[in-house]
Amino acid sequence: MSERIVSWHGAPSPPRFVPPPGAVDAHCHVFGPMADFPFSSKAKYLPEDAGPEMLFSLRDHLGFSKNVIVQASCHGTDNSATLNAIAASGGKARGVAVVDPAIDDAELEALHEGGMRGVRFNFLKRLVDDAPKDRFLEVARRIEVLGWHVVVYFEAELLEELRPFIDAIPVPVVIDHMGRPDVSQGPGGSDMGAFRRLLDSRDDIWFKATCPDRLDPAGPPWNAFARAVAPLIADYSDRCLWGTDWPHPNMQDAIPDDGEIVDMIPRIATTVDLQRKMLVENPMQLYWPEEAQ
Repeated sequence: MSERIVSWHGAPSPPRFVPPPGAVDAHCHVFGPMADFPFSSKAKYLPEDAGPEMLFSLRDHLGFSKNVIVQASCHGTDNSATLNAIAASGGKARGVAVVDPAIDDAELEALHEGGMRGVRFNFLKRLVDDAPKDRFLEVARRIEVLGWHVVVYFEAELLEELRPFIDAIPVPVVIDHMGRPDVSQGPGGSDMGAFRRLLDSRDDIWFKATCPDRLDPAGPPWNAFARAVAPLIADYSDRCLWGTDWPHPNMQDAIPDDGEIVDMIPRIATTVDLQRKMLVENPMQLYWPEEAQ
């Protein structure tokens, strides 16, 4: 794995949709810079640098106010690159960490001071080699005092297997990319049905209505994604989040235009009220509760 890859658009178009004031890109990443923040020896991909300056320039270009930076799997459990980006944001970013289950309370406190507000558990076998549910639950219990939440990333076929694990998490849960449903099944398909049952099982499960480029193999304008996801946001408007997923890890063969991704927003959150909930009110409640109205 010596060749570094680029997975982001070099000149994203300006979106037609104008986000509301205070809008948050609640799922994005940074890569490196490698000279300062080396990638993990266990990384499954080796990206070119995509650091804070690039992220914040994109934020402004797309019309957003804040970012939630999710620790990328290529950096493993060393959160230094994400913490560096949060520190460089001038208060306009918070983060989600990936931690070794053996992390001690002082280290968790340091992550909190650095702007982390959640911890991510990844169950995608192509990205991680080990996902010990019992040790993850121990971490979940220990972050409760910090007011954090757990982010869970999995593919749709794993949902039923993961239900007991998710049920046992004692803090709010955020599901990355809606658990990667097959959106070609439509809003009434089996994957969306299973995901709705998960959301109905407890009222503190949130989800990210993200990644049309990953979930809709038909490609832009991602009509199947829009059809499948719009009813979900309408029905669970108080628990939906949105993000660009920049710099789109592992999408080097089908690099999306971030302007087009932003223009998906009014197709899935079809009213001004839904847009404000998804882009402002909901992410502020999770990541800047001290500022939430």
